[in-house]
Amino acid sequence: MADPKNLACQSCGFVGLSSDSDGYFYCDRCGAQAEDFIETGVADEDFVDKGFGGGAVYVASLSRRVGGSQASIKPEPLSQPDFATPNSNLFWNSLTQNIDNETTPIKKEEEFYEADVDGPTGPEDFGGSVKVKPTFEDYYNEIRIRYVMGLQYMIQFQCEALVREFKVSPLICGLAGTIWMRLVACSAVFDDDWADQTIQNSEMERTDEPEDHKRRKYREEPHNMYGQRAVMIWYRSLRKRIPLSCSLGVSFLACHIAREAILPTDIVKWSLEGKVPYFAAFVEIEKCIGRPSSACPISSRIMFGPSQALPFQKLESLAAIIAQSIGLDLPPVNFYAIASRYLQKLCLPTEKILPHACRISEWSMPPGLWLSTNELRLPTRVCVMSILIVAIRILYNIHGFGVWEKSLSSHGDSSSTSNHIGQLDPMCDSEIGDDAGEASGSPCQDADDLGTNYYRHSSKVQKSKLDAAELLRKLEARYKEIANTYEYSKDLPTYLQYCKDVVFAGLEPSFEDHDEEKLIEEFWDFYQNEKDSEPLEDFEGGHRAFNQKRLRDEGLASHVSIDNKRTRDGTSHADESQPGLGGDKNSESNDQASAETLQSEAIRRLKLDMEENRFYYIPPRVKIKRLDYLHYVRKKDEGAYTYAAHADYYILLRACARVAQLDIRIMHTGVLSLEKRLAWLEKRIDHCLHLTPPNVSCQFCSDIVPEHDDHDSVGLSNLNI
Repeated sequence: MADPKNLACQSCGFVGLSSDSDGYFYCDRCGAQAEDFIETGVADEDFVDKGFGGGAVYVASLSRRVGGSQASIKPEPLSQPDFATPNSNLFWNSLTQNIDNETTPIKKEEEFYEADVDGPTGPEDFGGSVKVKPTFEDYYNEIRIRYVMGLQYMIQFQCEALVREFKVSPLICGLAGTIWMRLVACSAVFDDDWADQTIQNSEMERTDEPEDHKRRKYREEPHNMYGQRAVMIWYRSLRKRIPLSCSLGVSFLACHIAREAILPTDIVKWSLEGKVPYFAAFVEIEKCIGRPSSACPISSRIMFGPSQALPFQKLESLAAIIAQSIGLDLPPVNFYAIASRYLQKLCLPTEKILPHACRISEWSMPPGLWLSTNELRLPTRVCVMSILIVAIRILYNIHGFGVWEKSLSSHGDSSSTSNHIGQLDPMCDSEIGDDAGEASGSPCQDADDLGTNYYRHSSKVQKSKLDAAELLRKLEARYKEIANTYEYSKDLPTYLQYCKDVVFAGLEPSFEDHDEEKLIEEFWDFYQNEKDSEPLEDFEGGHRAFNQKRLRDEGLASHVSIDNKRTRDGTSHADESQPGLGGDKNSESNDQASAETLQSEAIRRLKLDMEENRFYYIPPRVKIKRLDYLHYVRKKDEGAYTYAAHADYYILLRACARVAQLDIRIMHTGVLSLEKRLAWLEKRIDHCLHLTPPNVSCQFCSDIVPEHDDHDSVGLSNLNI
């Protein structure tokens, strides 16, 4: 007889059985009785060999007694692991109550089967256990319950990571549990006819006649009439009805309902970095639910390992689809929290901008603040950032007045950089044409009939109390500093640790090779020693020499350009060296030429950046006719959209697009859509305010005498007041 300590429990799979005084064996973990093993307590002469059905003669009086010091183990019901929500035990009972009554327990063996491996991959004791062949019901029940419970554990791990690492409200744990239970109920994977219907659908997909397939591998597993493995058919059906990405969708949806400032970009980024368990979650899942049994010959890596990352927009639409499938009405995104986060990332004054942005959001209530099942619709963060851009343009009066260009020309003069917009006199330029809005052929013309009617009732624009030049300088600096990089890319040790924990999680050498491990350690020590012993002085010296050479080249180029200008103007170095012969004048001209060179170079770089994004540079407005809100439009040129914008607006748009992790053209499209909605609302309000009330039939405020009126009435026109 095999050692009871090496035998596995039929209920929980725990290895280790203990005998009791009644001759039966019980599990050391759950106390369940082993039905296939019994302690005979007989001698060799009592063993009767009667062919196939031979065995020992059991006599109860001859059973071995266990000392009284060992306490008897009473069988207890199998306890399930704790989950994140109090309703999880009810969920487990609802899923398993029918399975326990209809199927027999499958003995979990020591080995597990890979999806493409026939037979056990690990050693087993000879005669240590009796293999029980799974039935048809055992296969689909085991695969179904393992997949569903594995996804539940994945959602639990993700919510715990969000609460622990990113200080999200613990309320999301309960919300995620409720959403998950409703999603499983709506998926109908626990219907009685799910397994048969799935096999039937797989057979109906084929149009050819079935052939007699000779199954050499997986002969004991069920197949459909075309020879396809039923195990893989059921597994693909589960992946289709409840994809692995639903775990991220449920977690994000719980954060959305809890009014947390968590964006789809955050969830996807944290999952790629391994901070939110997704790609390597199968390691922890296997620790919780154990290795696959013979009735589920699919490894945990294949069953719970995602093949690719989830796009940002796909996650948002997936959360909306989940909410729609379970009949959940969603609120809009938490505009205040998300907008505050964006303003802090842009280093802009929150107390000045956020109240105005909230008024625009509450007044317009754009539909872009709600999650949508349409994957092609603009994300919600586009709408949030568009409202911020419109509020900033109104507060800082960024309407193509050339604040950025003037800050370049007045570089070094602090007095001239203070609020160039406020220095514009509306009365002086009110009779001059507007080149940005009315020039023939200008790409900034109103192709959508918007014009400059927005805020058209304000004949004079108040001088901005906020410094637009300082704002644009901050935005330029933040644009260069903001980099959407992942944490594992900061250095080599971090990346190697990331590969070990996430990319190659659960993988180990096929055999123990101590020489290989020692060689890896030696190579790593060599790398660290070489890295620490690098001559930093030589590197810094070379870097300094390179910078000095570049500065000399730039200085030489500017010097040559200035000399050429002086030659054209008729000046020379001799005139500068002689005092009293125009030296001061030449010095001023040199400074002016240098400033013009820097300004033209900055504008040239900005034009190149705009051309890369299919934007056209518009010079600052010179003939200003109106000081209202300026609208930009896009035009289709040879099948592609082209955009036109002033430098001030482009710098603002570019920085906001990078913070929101969006393409600048998509960001611009969102701003145009919001501006169009605001203009339409203003037009409708103006129309309603100028409506004349119709003739009313009230006898107290109308001159019309109602019919069938017997008493005399005095008309309003006859009253002399």
